Parts: sequence; structure tokens; C-alpha cells
Amino acid sequence: MRCTWKCAAVCWSNPPRPGTLRRLRIRQQPTVSAPLAVGLLLIGNLIVGSLPAADVNVSPGSGALNQAIAAASPGDVLRLQAGVYAGPVTLDRPLTLTGSAASVIDGGGTGRVLIVDAPDAVVRGISVRNSGERLDLEDSGIFVTLNGDRALLEGNHLESNLIGINLKGPENVVVRGNVIIGSRDPRMNDRGNGVHLWNTPGSIVEGNTIQYGRDGIFVMASKANRFSNNRFADMRYAVHYMYTHDSEVSGNISTRNNSAYAVMYSDRVIVRDNLSDSDRERGLFLNAANSSEFHDNVVNGGAEKCVFIYNSNVNIFRNNVFKDCDIGVHFTGGSADNQISGNTFIANRTQVKYVGTRHLEWSVDGRGNYWSDNPAFDLDNDGVSDRPYRPNDLVDQLLWKHPLAKLLINTPAMQLLRWSQAEFPTLYPGGVIDSAPLMRAPVIAQLAD
Repeated sequence: MRCTWKCAAVCWSNPPRPGTLRRLRIRQQPTVSAPLAVGLLLIGNLIVGSLPAADVNVSPGSGALNQAIAAASPGDVLRLQAGVYAGPVTLDRPLTLTGSAASVIDGGGTGRVLIVDAPDAVVRGISVRNSGERLDLEDSGIFVTLNGDRALLEGNHLESNLIGINLKGPENVVVRGNVIIGSRDPRMNDRGNGVHLWNTPGSIVEGNTIQYGRDGIFVMASKANRFSNNRFADMRYAVHYMYTHDSEVSGNISTRNNSAYAVMYSDRVIVRDNLSDSDRERGLFLNAANSSEFHDNVVNGGAEKCVFIYNSNVNIFRNNVFKDCDIGVHFTGGSADNQISGNTFIANRTQVKYVGTRHLEWSVDGRGNYWSDNPAFDLDNDGVSDRPYRPNDLVDQLLWKHPLAKLLINTPAMQLLRWSQAEFPTLYPGGVIDSAPLMRAPVIAQLAD
């Protein structure tokens, strides 16, 4: 006790006994010097860290897998022998879970089949099937929690799960080389996604084959993700971005989906070297997508719209191929400051649909786009047409605004209107103009053949 003038009499009238002072002094003396204690701790950690990871064979049986996980130490490898293991299973420490396609974790139609709830876990080469069917509970084949940073999910086969793989908040997860077969429920909205990501910065999804379900990859509220070299078929969207920034979609193949690559409410996304082949509605779909780049993509055959651009600004489209769609690009009036050059438009029934009053220039630095329906000349042989190309005229806009006017398409009045515009360009309404249309398609067009 600290003595003050107010309590000095009390302090001096009740001094501590000599034995007490001795005991207090003894407690304050360290039994081991601080440097020695630190050294012992480091030696202990080195001894533990140098112990080899155990390689444990696990055979099917009631609760066998969960018991093996509970008995394992961090870094151990659990090898699942062929057979069926009942789920749910929780991987709550950094282990490697590996096996063959005949090593099956079966959820029995309830809940999440395999939960990864520890960092640096590996799940490789096994089969995961039969999750629950409740979207509100996010029933999944493999569910990675917020604690599952740096998980590696590789070479697995997932089937009959509502959501194939669900990343709910971990960072830097890798989902690689898996086969995911989703739900074929007749109602698309009752299906789950192949890979579902929420707030999982730095995660990578690459080299997977995903079929059926709602969306192949659906990502929400994330950043710095990369989705590369995946194959998607028979879904709503192959890749569906929502509120996700600074990410990349590259080298993917989308076939027979409603739409291929949708970027919504997302900024600074790079979409490159992807293929959309025989998708039904849209190859590229932008909704409030800004400051993004779309280059060296191919949209080939069957889509209603190769590209749909809605309320999206300051994007760059270059060296893409848009071929055999009903509409090459549907461009809405709410989009501005987009650069479109070096692209190839081949045999689209309508190359561009733009209903607006502004004049939009689709060439950059003297390089426009290639248009297969442009009957142009190049007298100076510089590879650029001698006349600008306008994909739309007043007749097109009249037909878009008043579809019944198609009945008059071959009448003298319509022919006179088109002749007047050709002779007096000032009569053209606002729309797209390519001031430097290319005479030959860029090399990437060979990819669409």
C-alpha cells in the first residue's frame, strides 16, 4: 500500500510482519531466467514441428471418419479406403483428406455433407454426394467456413448436392479440377449453384467441369477472384458476378446455358479468352458493370444477343468475335464512355441494336471493327474502309419502336427513306457510327470457325 499523509498513521501502526515480506520477496524471484525460458519454448516448438505427419488409412464404418479426424494431429493425411462414409463430416483441423472416386462421403439427403472449418485443409480425389435440399440453410456438398482460409479442394467428384461447393467467407481458397453435377430440378430457382462464393477474397476456381444446377459459378460481395479454364453446360449462367470487383474470368467454355458470362454491379473485372458456344440468350451480359475489360472472347452461334450492355460505363471491348446471333450487340441508352474497337461482327441478323438519340463512335485511334455486311472499298489499301459504317438507320429504329411497321418494310416509302439517308447523312438519327471499319477480320476470328 502506498502511504499518504491521510493514512500514514494507519500504515505505520500496522507494519507487515517480517515473514510476510520474505514470502513476497520469494514470489518475485524468477525460478528460471527469461532467456532460458524462451529458449526452452523454441526447442519445444522445433521438436513438435519436426515430427513427421502421420499417414492414416481410414476404413468405412459407423463414425469412423469423424473419429479419425478427432484423433489426428495437424498435418496428418487421412486416406479414405473405398466405401461409403456417412455425413455430415467436419474437418476442424488442417488435415489432408484424400482417396479415390470410390471413397464416398454421403450426406443422406440432409444438411451439409463435408464442412471444412480449419485453415490449410486439403480435400482431394474423393466423392461427395447427397446433401440436403434447403437453400435457406445453404445445404452443400462441401461447405468451407470463415475459418477455412487457404483450403485446397482438388480433383473431387460432387453429385446430387444442392450447392456443389460453398465458400462462405474464407480467403485464398483454391477449387481446382473438380467435377460437379448439379440438380436437374425443373424449376431453375430451386436449384443451387455449382460453386457459390460469398466474401472470399483471393479465391481461385480453375479447371473444373460443372453441369446442371442454377449457375456454374456465382460470386457475391467479393474481390480479387480468378475463374479460369472451367467448362460449363446446361445452366442459367456459366459465371455470374454480383458486387465483386478487381477480378478475372479467363479461358472458360460455356455451352448450352441460358447465358454465359454475366457481370452485374461489379467494377474492374477482366473477361478474356472465353468461349460462349450455342448459349441461348446472351454470350456477354453487362448490368451496371463499369471500368472493366472484355477482350479476345468468342460468342458463336445461337444466342439471341451476343452482347447485352445495360447501364454500364467506361468499359473496353476489343478483339472479340460476335458471330451468328440474332443481335450482335444490344446497347442501351444508359451506357456511356465505352470503347469498342478491333472486334469482329460476322453474320449477325442485326449487327447492333441501339435505340437512342446520341451519336456513338465505335472506333479508337483510327481502328474500328470488322463488319461482315459492310460493302466497303479500300482504295488506299490501308486496311480501313474509305467510308464510315453505320449499322442502323432510321428504318431500323422505326421497326424497333413500332414492330408492326415490318409489314411496310418492302414498300416504296421505306425504300425512299433509306435512299434519302444515304444521299443526305444529316438525316441519320442518333446511333452507332464506326468511322474506321476494318476490311479484314482480326486473327482471333479464326477461333470462331
